[in-house]
Amino acid sequence: MDIELRGITKRFGSVVANSDVNLKIRAGEVLGLLGENGAGKTTLMNVLSGLYRPDEGEILIDGKPVQFRGAGDAIRAGIGMVHQHFMLVPVFTVAENVVLGVEPVKALDRLDMKTARKQVRAISTEHGLEVDPDAIIEEIPVGLQQRVEIIKVLFRSANAIIFDEPTAVLTPQEVVEFFGIVRSLREAGKALVFITHKLGEVLEVADRISVLRGGRIVGEGDPRTATTADLAEMMVGRPVRFAIEKRKTKPGGPLLEVKGLTVLNERDEVALRGIDLTVHEGEIVGVAGVQGNGQTELVEALTGLRRVAAGTVTFAGADITHASARERHRRLIAHIPEDRQRSGLISEFSVAENAVLDRYYAPPFSSGIAMRWPEVDAEATRIVKDFDVRTASIRTHAGNLSGGNQQKLVVGRELGHDTKFLIAAQPTRGIDVGSIEYIHERIAHARDEGDGILIVSTELDEVMSMSDRILVMYRGKIVAEFEGGKATVKDVGLAMAGVVS
Repeated sequence: MDIELRGITKRFGSVVANSDVNLKIRAGEVLGLLGENGAGKTTLMNVLSGLYRPDEGEILIDGKPVQFRGAGDAIRAGIGMVHQHFMLVPVFTVAENVVLGVEPVKALDRLDMKTARKQVRAISTEHGLEVDPDAIIEEIPVGLQQRVEIIKVLFRSANAIIFDEPTAVLTPQEVVEFFGIVRSLREAGKALVFITHKLGEVLEVADRISVLRGGRIVGEGDPRTATTADLAEMMVGRPVRFAIEKRKTKPGGPLLEVKGLTVLNERDEVALRGIDLTVHEGEIVGVAGVQGNGQTELVEALTGLRRVAAGTVTFAGADITHASARERHRRLIAHIPEDRQRSGLISEFSVAENAVLDRYYAPPFSSGIAMRWPEVDAEATRIVKDFDVRTASIRTHAGNLSGGNQQKLVVGRELGHDTKFLIAAQPTRGIDVGSIEYIHERIAHARDEGDGILIVSTELDEVMSMSDRILVMYRGKIVAEFEGGKATVKDVGLAMAGVVS
């Protein structure tokens, strides 16, 4: 299947999301689609997948114009989309999610789950997407959930598949597996679109690259000759620094001290086993590790979101082991959560309301009796400007922002006021290179001003470039420590796999 977009324009009120976009997607090829947050990538693909109707332009499939009245028309035409935030029912099985809406039936319109499971197994085997059809979605890792989304579109006979930020929540090992799946689909003759912010990944997996900026196609790239610097400048419109220069500073006294920390997970199993760590004033400590080795529980315990089974947490000399999240925030501990939609934002609230979500109850945003909306609006406007949050208005619902702009809103809220300590879990997940550069600069500035910083990230490059010290977690324990600037990717990577000399 070959697809052509001609002159596609899509507006939302006065905002032009796509302007006269021309794009070709060919069978047996991976098209990399790059762009800043809010550049119009997802909007363009939502037009192609029938979720939006273009205001101008046309879509051609194998040279013939088509019109989609909805997503169902696009699916019937052979177009599938794997969204950045998975659209799965957590309590359903893999097979139930795959066949939802197109269920196989037997006599008397009874659901035929035996056939459904058989079909899921056949598709997963054919394309190297091994997953148990009877597994419950909420009980399997994110990487397997993504496979289920791919099986869903293949089950509906998709010949063109759009991947929207497909590696944003995957571990490095899962990314390698995903690239193998993409190559398998390409070899099967599928037309593939790979939307991402990660320049190294698009250079590795794409056959062609198109770059969107401000809703327009501003350039093309050949993965065989293009560099990350070339693509970044095309995306942002200026040269981008990939490594932030940090001043040499001497850390101060201990700020956060954790001793013998033991924490249970949701199944009352030990997730953290006797963790000891210290973060000093003016120091960035990075925590590396494959997702699922206790990082989430560590962050939640340090921010007051999870009960501590044993051990102590001390901040600036005060015992905060059992302090609430609000009490810790009052002590100027900021928190960038790893899941912006579950823990960082309220999607139905406006940008302005989310901008003060952690301080709405205190001056200057509250009189103690009523909200002071002019002050709220002023704060939201400042965050939107300083952190380049692309939104039509501060009245826009946060759920209507792109994933990257949601992340910038959360980061702006947490870094946009006085802090003493920052706990940053996946601080740059799903955002573009220009925004990553700015956020890293803000984190480095906070460290230079004497703040303690704890960065927990599955992005090894981020941990290694930002950290003064690096801790590696494996199976709920800290198994290695490295000095920032001297650690090697090989040594840290081996420690992440539990191989410690």
